[in-house]
Amino acid sequence: MVPAAKLQKLTGLRKAAVLLITIGPDLSALLLRQLPQEDIERISSEIANTPAVPPEVKQAVIEEFLELNEAQQYILRGGIKYAREVLERTVGPQRANEIIRKLTESSAIRPFSLMRKTDPRQLLNFISGEHPQTIALILAYLEPEQAAAVLGALPEDQQTDIARRIALMERTSPEIIREVERVLEGRLSSVVGQDFTAVGGVKALVDILNRVDRGTEKTILECLEREDPELAEEVRKRLFVFEDVINLDDNSIRRVLREVDMRDLAYALKGSSDEVRQRIFRNMSQRATEMLQEDMEMLGPVRLRDVEAAQTKIVQIIRRLDETGEIIISRGGEDAIVV
Repeated sequence: MVPAAKLQKLTGLRKAAVLLITIGPDLSALLLRQLPQEDIERISSEIANTPAVPPEVKQAVIEEFLELNEAQQYILRGGIKYAREVLERTVGPQRANEIIRKLTESSAIRPFSLMRKTDPRQLLNFISGEHPQTIALILAYLEPEQAAAVLGALPEDQQTDIARRIALMERTSPEIIREVERVLEGRLSSVVGQDFTAVGGVKALVDILNRVDRGTEKTILECLEREDPELAEEVRKRLFVFEDVINLDDNSIRRVLREVDMRDLAYALKGSSDEVRQRIFRNMSQRATEMLQEDMEMLGPVRLRDVEAAQTKIVQIIRRLDETGEIIISRGGEDAIVV
């Protein structure tokens, strides 16, 4: 058994390295894919510089990880108060305080955690009357899918303003977060951050736009283009839209087509350029192409919203495959270099 004092001497980075070493390369790879590139580089460097780890240290790190993970699940179910009560009954008050403190210091407790479990339609009612900067702050802390649903339901004249505020947001002090939570405390429980928290930025906006409907995405980008061309260009460079399928290599297109419903593809191509259609047809068998063309003809005139919905589905598949490394989306600059 490793003494608690000795385990506490290990930095969080070293503990992460020990954890990944212990669980093996396959699971480690899956976990690392979920992290920002900067964190991947830091942890990878730490792993490379970690000497042989004694079995008792591995065991202690695993146990602490499981303990913290279990505590975080308690928080998601009922907030910090509920988590503390459960932990005190399980491990005693002193150990419960230590676990809650570790979660807080590691930013495992994010502001607005309970809001992330709330239906987007209810959230819209909660925040629709707030100042645009307040709404932007809240959306930046939500999961991208949830934030996209809320953003898409807001009036068009607010969407671009809030999207721009998210993209230009950098750091928000705990006092501001507490004030926002105070406004909502009658309806939602508060979870207050303990340190300055990086939130927002272009990436946050792109994550949200990647999940809104095409109409909302188009409206926001067009308005951003008029109000802040440089910001709009930065956002566009990071987005992938259906028409960008022509920039994928043939192998990637064929991989995508294996995931796509042919009815969705028929609708999507009804509203695409001839260049996009030919790029798709070129990566299908002659028989499959003929069947797809017949399906498109049988559809007749289709609603624009149906075309956009189908294109959104396919783009989401493309983005998912890119995230898992099964295909590569070239975004220019360093991202365009494949070795």
